[in-house]
Amino acid sequence: MNGLTTHVLDTTHGRPAAGVALRLIRDGAVLVETRTNTDGRCDAPLLTGETIAVGAYRLEFEVGAYFREAGVALPEPAFLETVAIDFGVADTAAHYHVPLLVSPFGYSTYRGS
Repeated sequence: MNGLTTHVLDTTHGRPAAGVALRLIRDGAVLVETRTNTDGRCDAPLLTGETIAVGAYRLEFEVGAYFREAGVALPEPAFLETVAIDFGVADTAAHYHVPLLVSPFGYSTYRGS
């Protein structure tokens, strides 16, 4: 399967991050706006084999709103409000999975499978 997928894990609570608003952007244009489901994933791939193209992309995750809705007391302003991940797609025949592991004060990502 080729295309682009993502998921978000809440490392503070040790669970999938449900309801995180996210955007996929390319060349300044928003391609997809969605929210994560109860498993912390999107209900459909962000890009499929027909829609993925070589180039630079950005995923933006609204983590500040997620943590506030989860009842976490955040400072004002929050240390992390929006997490942006810039990445490149070089092979449209490959699958790109970009997970986000996040807490109110830090995050990590990697190219998953």
